[in-house]
Amino acid sequence: MLGWFRALMPKEERFFDLFTRHAQVTLAAAEALQGLLKGGDNVPQCCREITRRENEADEITREVLTALRRTFITPLDRGDIKDLITSMDDAIDQMNQTAKLIALFELRSFEPPMQEMGEIIVRAAKLSVAAVPLLGSLGRDSSRLHGMTEEIIRLEEQVDQLHDQGRKRLFQAQQNAIAFIIGTEVYDHLESVMDRFEDVANEISGIVIENV
Repeated sequence: MLGWFRALMPKEERFFDLFTRHAQVTLAAAEALQGLLKGGDNVPQCCREITRRENEADEITREVLTALRRTFITPLDRGDIKDLITSMDDAIDQMNQTAKLIALFELRSFEPPMQEMGEIIVRAAKLSVAAVPLLGSLGRDSSRLHGMTEEIIRLEEQVDQLHDQGRKRLFQAQQNAIAFIIGTEVYDHLESVMDRFEDVANEISGIVIENV
């Protein structure tokens, strides 16, 4: 009886708009991160842009969680909504942590594998922007969502490889122990950014499995 009642009740659909806004803000942060990793005098400005975008994303996350508390009927399971927005927010939070590390040590140049990792992170962010609106039409777009999440996972594997290659290259070429430690920290942070995008992909996959 309750299931019929819930099916007839109007659902709060703005969660999908909020997911999309968050994904777009995260993409803007990823593009700033990519610009940061090109190095040069623009690094401080890119760091500030990432922090600004992270604060913007936090506001959207709070809006989602507030709406979740106040909405009687939600378009997806409440736990799924919370877990998805949390994983999305973790991705941009990790970008901000990366920017803070770079600002702390006043880095101005970056290894080619770091730059490649930045490019892949942007690709993952673009896939997230494309994927989250499709959650509103799961029955029709489940196969597209599956393809997008699989692509994010493949990108994460590429970043893992670049992470390992970059650390090895640092070990072989870097004579300064402090510079080696800082370099490995940057690699670890960039890998963690991509790991968070994999978490987003996994959350979306779980939602598809539960609802299709």
